[in-house]
Amino acid sequence: MRIEVIEPHGFCAGVERALKMAEAALSDNPPPVYCLHEIVHNESVVQELASKGMRFVETVEEVPEAATVLISAHGTSPMIRTKAAERRLHVIDATCPFVAAAHAKIQENFAQGLRTVVVGTPDHAEVRGYLGEPGACLPEDVKPGEKTGRVVQTTLDAGSYEGVCTATRDRQRAVREFVAAQRCMASSVGVLVVGSGKSANTRRLVEIAEQSGAKAWRVGSSAEIASLDFSNIGVIGVTSGASTPESALRTVVASLWVERGTCNLGRFSV
Repeated sequence: MRIEVIEPHGFCAGVERALKMAEAALSDNPPPVYCLHEIVHNESVVQELASKGMRFVETVEEVPEAATVLISAHGTSPMIRTKAAERRLHVIDATCPFVAAAHAKIQENFAQGLRTVVVGTPDHAEVRGYLGEPGACLPEDVKPGEKTGRVVQTTLDAGSYEGVCTATRDRQRAVREFVAAQRCMASSVGVLVVGSGKSANTRRLVEIAEQSGAKAWRVGSSAEIASLDFSNIGVIGVTSGASTPESALRTVVASLWVERGTCNLGRFSV
């Protein structure tokens, strides 16, 4: 079996920025430093930060007055920011710039008298933040003939929606092109996506690999490799979600090597 590491993969710029801000907050402030929601959807990242003194909360009411709180890369609503100000919290805003731009667009539309349709998973932290903006609504709330703006969750399928972030689009395109390039050369193509089941962009990579004609799996760690069936797979591409550390992908690739014996290892880049 040939193993190909698909490029690009792993951390996007927004996640790297958020994690650098988290590390700086832990360095500059006495523990605990609070974070509103998981900073990114990856258990190992969250556990490592927790071991250094970061506490993850679901509401600002859980944060003691005047304490330091980090807003996760998924952003939050204006109401939450107001509550944080009322509690005199020291806010460090690690919102992804793509997410911040979508909030600004909703605000701009509202100022012009337009509502903004939010396309995405309603219970996702990013989407909940958008829906907290004045004038934001779900598609089913639009009135017939109503003129509206639109923003989309940054981790949706870039082949179906405009507004998906650059990193998501590039990683999805790499998977599609990998499968297309390998299908004419291998009897069966597989794609192994490393990342958390909580991560929307990770799950999407699995879906896109399957839609492209590959057999696909998601693993959170190398411990899950032994239970997977790679029978008849001639080539397997390994990629990772935008919130997955590079170390996790490397460990999975090493485990694949051990599990399958002698393999050919290469890289596929777009």
